[in-house]
Amino acid sequence: MEFLIATNNKDKLTEMRRLLQAYGHTAISLEEAGISSMPKETGTTFAENALLKAKAACDASGMASIGDDSGLEVDALGGAPGVQSARFSGIHADNEANKRKLLQLLERTPFAKRTAHFVCVLALQMPSGAGMEVEGRCDGLIGFAESGENGFGYDPLFYVDGVSFADRTDEEKDAISHRAAAVKLLVEELPNIS
Repeated sequence: MEFLIATNNKDKLTEMRRLLQAYGHTAISLEEAGISSMPKETGTTFAENALLKAKAACDASGMASIGDDSGLEVDALGGAPGVQSARFSGIHADNEANKRKLLQLLERTPFAKRTAHFVCVLALQMPSGAGMEVEGRCDGLIGFAESGENGFGYDPLFYVDGVSFADRTDEEKDAISHRAAAVKLLVEELPNIS
C-alpha cells in the first residue's frame, strides 16, 4: 500500500519510508503529492496533532495518510518537552538550541534520575473516513553530553543500554525505536481498516 506521510520533517520522512518499506509498503512526501502546507500543531497531545496532520493530508490528497507526532518526555522535567519537543527552546527553536536547553535544565540531575522516553503517535486517515491511532514508546536515559553522528533531534542525548540513538546504525535504531514500534502496530492493524 502507498501512504502519504504528513510531515515536512525530512528526517522523519526518511525514517518512515524505511520502516514502512520493511513491511512492503511505500510512502510519498507532501511535496511529491503537491501539498505545500500543513495545519499548525494546535493539539495538546501527540495523538491530537498526529490526527490533525493525517486528516489534513488525506483531505488534500484523497490518499491514505499518516500523521506522526512524536517527542521526548523527561521524567525529571515532569514530562517536558513533550508535545513541545520541536519548539522546546522557543519560537525559533532548532535541534541544537533544544538540546542545549535540555542539558542546562538537567545540569544538576544525577544520571539515575535522567530517565526519559521517546513517544511516537501515528494517526492513519483513510479516504473512506476510517482511521486509527497507534503509539510506540522507547525508554532510556538522557546523557550528560551528545554522542554520535547518526539520527536527528534529541538522538545524540538519548541513551538505551549505554548507547545513544545517534551512535546506532539505522538498523539498530529501527530495532528499538518508538517510531519503529508505532509502525509495527499500525501495519498489524491495517487489515482491520477498510
